[in-house]
Amino acid sequence: MSIFMEGSSGQTRRLSASGRGSKQGDVRAHNERLLLSLIRRHGSLTKAEISRITGLSAQAISVIMRRLEDDGLLHRGNVLRGKIGQPSTPMALAEDGAFSLGVKIGRRSVELVLIDFVGNVRRTLREAYAWPMPDAIIDFTRRSVSLVMSEMAPLLRERIAGLGIASPFDLWQWEGGIGAPSGAMDVWRSADLVNSLDNDFPFPVYLQNDATAACGAEFVFGRGHEFSNYLYLFIGFFIGGGVVLNGGVFTGPSGNAGAIGSFPVIRQDGRAAQLIDVASAANLENRIRAAGVDPSPIWKQPDGWSGFAEFIDDWIRDIAPHLANAIVGSCGVIDFSAVFIDGGFPADVRSRLVQATRSELARLNLQGLNPPEIIEGTVGNQARAIGGACLPFFDKFMLTSMPMLNDIV
Repeated sequence: MSIFMEGSSGQTRRLSASGRGSKQGDVRAHNERLLLSLIRRHGSLTKAEISRITGLSAQAISVIMRRLEDDGLLHRGNVLRGKIGQPSTPMALAEDGAFSLGVKIGRRSVELVLIDFVGNVRRTLREAYAWPMPDAIIDFTRRSVSLVMSEMAPLLRERIAGLGIASPFDLWQWEGGIGAPSGAMDVWRSADLVNSLDNDFPFPVYLQNDATAACGAEFVFGRGHEFSNYLYLFIGFFIGGGVVLNGGVFTGPSGNAGAIGSFPVIRQDGRAAQLIDVASAANLENRIRAAGVDPSPIWKQPDGWSGFAEFIDDWIRDIAPHLANAIVGSCGVIDFSAVFIDGGFPADVRSRLVQATRSELARLNLQGLNPPEIIEGTVGNQARAIGGACLPFFDKFMLTSMPMLNDIV
């Protein structure tokens, strides 16, 4: 009952939806997820509103809400008066109701976040490196989780739902692109982060593709819930993507759906390439280094992009046409109503890139297509780490596909 759909079990470790083995227990867990998912989407809801949406009886909803409130997952809002009938009390998610940890494995840094039940980032830890190695990632994770847990009150520490790791798949393939020595990344072929960390913590460990995880973060904590079908693009050191279909994050049989970086493109010199070769922050890094300037601030400092305005102008101008072409090609296969663009860069850079992509899209021949709305992602630079932290929440507290609510009895 994860919100990740279609074959993702091979890439995302999950637990059962409920510890109960009976059908009655399954229904109970399902209805709890239903209410939590609805309240997460709407911010707060009264019993009457939930009854209208789901068709569940007021009595059933009262029982479920009381149980979730007793578990600390919901809290009561202010009583609503002045309407017809009895005053009603909206229920909302409790910030301290649950917590989750997320680790993002990047090409230049590793990051751990602690988020609460409504998505606030409570703690961030980060380390930079020349390229990622499994032992270093495992050591960082153990140290960081231990530190974060030591800072939490015992009651809150017990509410950690799990640890989700957001990592590029097949990291050994990127050896040349990140400047690692030949053979240095081969160790990733046999690395198993989940099994290596599984016995270290009193909660489960999950793994998902980093861009897909970022897509999940936008779906839950951003504007993603406004659309049933959309393409999500995240531009980090390389570019990756995610797909949402029928209100759920679609991962595909191998967990790699939305691998937009493999999209074929033509360079300005007429040579064939992939989108990952021409539309990633690695290109910006290479431009800066070629000019004899140290590019490391764009990875190490939150405002590190501010000193590279001239390089950024050229970078946006060059990659926007490639993004537009990839979007058109994707929409020719699936009728996406929207495309989100986010990345590991400041908000002003994201805004400019989105606007440039819109302009390039308008120049293309869109006959036979319904042009998608190009939208700025809202989660930002930490989307992959937050997406990793979403994985335990998906497993324990959310339904698979929200547009299917009308089918729920």
